[in-house]
Amino acid sequence: MIRRHCWNRRRVLGALAALPVARLAAAADIDAKRTGGPYVPTPQVVVDEMLRLGRVGPEDFVIDLGSGDGVIVLTAAQKLKARGMGVEIDPELVLLANNEAKRRGIADRAVFQVQDVFKADLGKATVVTLYLLPGMMMNLRPKIYSELRPGARVVSHDYHFDDWQPDDQYTWDVPEKEAINGVPRATVYLWIVPAKVAGRWQVKVTGSGAAEEYELTLRQRFQELDGTDSRGARVIAARLRGGDIMFSLPGSGGRNIYRGRVTGDAMEGAVERAGGKGTARFSATRVKP
Repeated sequence: MIRRHCWNRRRVLGALAALPVARLAAAADIDAKRTGGPYVPTPQVVVDEMLRLGRVGPEDFVIDLGSGDGVIVLTAAQKLKARGMGVEIDPELVLLANNEAKRRGIADRAVFQVQDVFKADLGKATVVTLYLLPGMMMNLRPKIYSELRPGARVVSHDYHFDDWQPDDQYTWDVPEKEAINGVPRATVYLWIVPAKVAGRWQVKVTGSGAAEEYELTLRQRFQELDGTDSRGARVIAARLRGGDIMFSLPGSGGRNIYRGRVTGDAMEGAVERAGGKGTARFSATRVKP
C-alpha cells in the first residue's frame, strides 16, 4: 500500500516536472512551423489603417493569415460589423482569440482556428490581411493570386509581394512600433486581385460607326497587360483593377479607349472612339485553347 502510494506520488511529480519540457517542445515545434516569423503584436492604429485601406464593411469576410492574438478580425467584427476568420499555428493564441471573441459577444462573426496558412481555404474571403516576413509573403503569393476572386482585397503590414505592385500604399509615423521592433513607422499595402485575362479574345464593337470584329491577344503580369490585335495594332495603356479593365488601341485620329468589366470568359463595356467620334459598345468572348 505504501509502496503504491509512493510510486503514484513519484509518477505525479515526474509528470509535473515534465510539463515545462513538454511546453518547451511544443513551443519549439510551433516556432519551427512559424516560417512567417515570430508572433509580433500589431498596434491598434495599424489595424485600423489596414481595415480602412481595405475598405472593410458589413458585407465582407476577412481572413487574417497568421492572426496572432486575433486583433484584426476582432476589430473588423466589432467595429465594422464584418465577419472573419483568423488562421494561426499557435493553439494558445487561437484559444486566447476565441475567448476574446466570446467576451466581446462577437463569436458568431469572429472565429479562429489552428491551421497552416498554406492549407487555409481562401475562397470565401473578400479581404485577406497579413503581417508576415518577406519569404512567407512570396511563398503565399501564388496561393493568394489564384484562390481569391477578382476584386478581393489583400492588405499587408510592412511587407509586400515584390514585383506584384500594390494598387495603393500608405506610410506614416507609428511611435508605438518602436518599442516592438525598433522602427517608429508603418507601411500598409493594398492589392486588388485582378481578373485572369491572358489569352485570346474575340471582340465585337457595335454602334457609333461601322461594326468591327477582331481577335485580341492579351498577356498578363498581375494587373499589368499588353498584347496585340489581329490587325497588328499593339495594346497600350492597359490596366486591370479587380474585374475592371481598361486598354487602348490605335484608331484614326488617336486612340480608341476601351473601358469594361471582365466576368469569367466574357467582357463588355464602352469604347471611346478616337478623334471624338462618339462612344460605341464592345463585347468579347475568350477563345478556348
